[in-house]
Amino acid sequence: MGIGEEQSSRSSLFNQSIEKAFAILELFGAQHSQLSLSEIARLSGMSMGSVQRITHTLEQLGYLIKVPASRKYRIGIKILTVASQYLEADLLVDCANPYLSDLSNRCLETVSLTEPSGLEMVYVARFTSRHYIPIHMPIGSRVPMYCTASGRAYLSAHDETTIRRYLEASELIRHTPDTVTDIDTLLEMILACRKRGVAWNNAEYFLGDINVAAPVLNGSGEPVAAVHVTAPGSRWTLDTALERLAPPLIECARAITKAARTRI
Repeated sequence: MGIGEEQSSRSSLFNQSIEKAFAILELFGAQHSQLSLSEIARLSGMSMGSVQRITHTLEQLGYLIKVPASRKYRIGIKILTVASQYLEADLLVDCANPYLSDLSNRCLETVSLTEPSGLEMVYVARFTSRHYIPIHMPIGSRVPMYCTASGRAYLSAHDETTIRRYLEASELIRHTPDTVTDIDTLLEMILACRKRGVAWNNAEYFLGDINVAAPVLNGSGEPVAAVHVTAPGSRWTLDTALERLAPPLIECARAITKAARTRI
């Protein structure tokens, strides 16, 4: 989904009850693994009556589970069925997996494929390094575009006007002391990424986390995803990561682009 599409004007066909159900499901995560009805109402801004009806329905369908000990709700495993159906139907993931695996074996680090969703990138494939990984990013994790290598790689394949629109629409939060939040500086960085063929992020989202990324294009030359290699600061410097990881990374992204052109 492109910039602004999530906030596009709603037609008379838009169903607010479904919107509320998904809003409740999106409340659950590592920070809120279990929630009571009152907590859901407070976090969602919905009335207690609406929350009771929606949570009851989601529980009956298996998307929420009530924990007997706490009487709170947690996300149900059935939600994975919906997620797995996306991954099974995503031809890009199917095309990319062999190349991601090969790149991970070559560089001995974690390799991931992310796809754009609004102003974020979503993990859709991941091949984990045999070495220690300080940060766990499971499939479905979302990261902002402006301060991550995968997001900058995706943005670098757009024209300058579109890049600026994405940046201006983003909530530019300083996640670490090294996070760049100035729009003009970010634009310069992304254009430099385009010139080099890879994007990078040096501890701007997680401390000690270095990433190098390259865009994946469709048959029309438009960006549809990004491949990135995670290079922990305990084993890499940014300069070394760019020197050693960029060539095989670009080769991998180009191979996925070529394979995907016949299928997506």
